[in-house]
Amino acid sequence: MIPVLLITIPLLSGIISFFLKKGASARIWALISSLATLTTAVLGLTCFSAKESLYAHAEWLPSLGSSFSVGLDGMGQVLGLLTALSFSIIFIATYRSAYAKPNNFFALMLLSQAGLMGVFVAFDALLFYFFWELALIPVYFLCSQWGGERRIQVTIKFFIYTFIGSLLMLIGLIYLHFKTPDQSFALESFYKATLTNGEQSWLFWLLFIAFAIKMPIFPFHTWQPDTYEQSNTAVTMVLSGIMVKMGIFGLLRWLAPVLPIATWAWGDTISTLCVIGMIYASLVAMKQDDLKRLIAYSSIVHVGLMCLAIFATNAMAIQGAIIQMFNHGVNIIGLWIVVELIERQFGTRKISELGGLAQKAPAMAILLVILSLANVALPITNAFVGEFLMFSGVFNSTVSNYNIIFAVLALTSIILSAVYTLNMIQRVFLGNTNTLTETAKDIFLNEKLVLWALVAIIIFLGVYPKPLLEVSQSTVDAILTKMISKHP
Repeated sequence: MIPVLLITIPLLSGIISFFLKKGASARIWALISSLATLTTAVLGLTCFSAKESLYAHAEWLPSLGSSFSVGLDGMGQVLGLLTALSFSIIFIATYRSAYAKPNNFFALMLLSQAGLMGVFVAFDALLFYFFWELALIPVYFLCSQWGGERRIQVTIKFFIYTFIGSLLMLIGLIYLHFKTPDQSFALESFYKATLTNGEQSWLFWLLFIAFAIKMPIFPFHTWQPDTYEQSNTAVTMVLSGIMVKMGIFGLLRWLAPVLPIATWAWGDTISTLCVIGMIYASLVAMKQDDLKRLIAYSSIVHVGLMCLAIFATNAMAIQGAIIQMFNHGVNIIGLWIVVELIERQFGTRKISELGGLAQKAPAMAILLVILSLANVALPITNAFVGEFLMFSGVFNSTVSNYNIIFAVLALTSIILSAVYTLNMIQRVFLGNTNTLTETAKDIFLNEKLVLWALVAIIIFLGVYPKPLLEVSQSTVDAILTKMISKHP
């Protein structure tokens, strides 16, 4: 019942929002809906032992071998909580932001949340694909109608990338369906699909490209910086905080355990792409003058590390990737909130035009510094735990002869991320004020509360990560069992 509610609450709320004519009503409605979804997600965590409340199954398209099969395993619980928490935070933090046609904006945001929830709870491949598209379609409209001057051309590029990826994934899922013993789209049937090594290999690339575009990793990343830059900041938070996790989730749920031989065979190739992308994105980020583009490239680095960890094929690395999906979402959304506050007050995101903000807005400065240090995985912050597990897993991987090289190169990119992050802090918040920042004001109470709440989560999970580790452990074991069952 709980996974069904996680989908239906934002879905019905989004449909209703289209008919709310007053902007204030749509805003309040979206916030209430997001808080109701968050309550349900928290309930899903507390009912971990009550299995009957975490799974639901009903007939959907029996003639096609597809059913409405949804559930919350450990990974689904983590990502469901992230999605619910993120939308609540986004709506509160951007409460003062003005939108044209606010009822349509909030309706599309809620529909996107429903699609994301569906992706994370689906245990049927056709249902998974349906929600994958449901999550993406509202974002196309959000990017094209509420964005920057180049939003149309950027959205077209985003559409082409994601459309091609979705088409490749659909072909792969349909082929797998016909190879199952019972001609079913059920995940358990996919595990039993009879495939030759050659079939696994080309199916691997069909699915991997779709997921790689969504993450994104090199060389499928070129849509991301432009889309993040041109999108409304609230939409960017959804894209970077939650939507990129669809790709990582897809690897862990629908690729690695379903096609374990191909995952092993192509592991070094994918790992090479990951570390190339991490180094490349770090170097490009060092040259950025736009805060949005800097954070966009830093996100490529962190997502690349999660992908690298998955192909290390051991428990530490996979568990690190799962909990880092949550931690990265919290940290990156916090950074986007500060960027939104800066742009709203000064009308610019250019680092070169800012400076000395700590003198005029000390609360904003303190909160950004903490969020930035969490983003570079400083000890006692949440990201340190995830990155420590991932690096340990990659370094100790037994499925690659190049694991130490991959670990060293990945670590280099993380060091570079600390360089450009600290440089950004120095240029934006330290030093003297200028004519633009001389009249700066500190942030409002609702914005402080949201950011302090994120900081509390960061410190709590940095000091006491046990809750996430316990919730994800059974899922890690199940994924790893499938991944190593057919390795030579």
